[in-house]
Amino acid sequence: MNVFYTLSGFAVGLLVGITGVGGGSLMTPLLVFLFNFHPATAVGTDLLFAALTKVSGVWVHHGKHGSVDWKIVGWLSLGSLPFAIATLFALNHLTSIGKEITGTITFTLGIALILTACALFVRSALLHYAEQLGQIDDEHSNLENAARFKHLEIPATVLIGMVLGVLVTLTSVGAGALGTVALLFLYPRMTTLKIVGTDLAHAIPLTAIAGFGHWMLGNVDFVLLSSLLMGSIPGIWIGSHLSAKIPEKVLRPVLATVLLLIGLKFVLS
Repeated sequence: MNVFYTLSGFAVGLLVGITGVGGGSLMTPLLVFLFNFHPATAVGTDLLFAALTKVSGVWVHHGKHGSVDWKIVGWLSLGSLPFAIATLFALNHLTSIGKEITGTITFTLGIALILTACALFVRSALLHYAEQLGQIDDEHSNLENAARFKHLEIPATVLIGMVLGVLVTLTSVGAGALGTVALLFLYPRMTTLKIVGTDLAHAIPLTAIAGFGHWMLGNVDFVLLSSLLMGSIPGIWIGSHLSAKIPEKVLRPVLATVLLLIGLKFVLS
């Protein structure tokens, strides 16, 4: 066990508990820049880390709150899981013929972080819009507008799953913030609790399959994984209790700005 890895896991877990920002967007850049891990190792280890830490969250959302829409999880998975597997096969092929994939991973990671930062900036506005929709009294108008785009929901959900499958497998980023914002766009009248629960439930099989694939490619450091878990579990617990005391509207823009700067550094390096 490395105490610095454990402390890093605690710090990331604390921020995740307070803000709800996906651990991948924080953990992977930290492992690359602070501890100088190879990007592929950082991504692979973080994917298994994410799969393990999200299980308890889904247990609460499904068992206690009943806030998982399993149909939407199924449509997202129909797009994401095959594309995650295809991405893993592509990475394996490129590695086997001696192609250097570090540049591809870092560039895609930068793009994913920039998209995540943008998602964090607009998330609050989307949540406010969704709340306003729920307060509109003209139910007939609501139903008419919802029915007009109903036929596009399933193909759009599958398409979003495809994009997330590639992004998450390449970068370990996107299953949280990007997935949540995409669902808010597609299902604005779904409650916030159900959006979060559904996105979380979809992230588990996606990160598990992508993480297992990276393990098979030799991109997982299990000593690092154990150290991160030792710190993150108490960090998430403490952060979730502190979340009510720290104003989200202050912390989220700061985090979004940091992710944007890190993303630009990855893209321009």
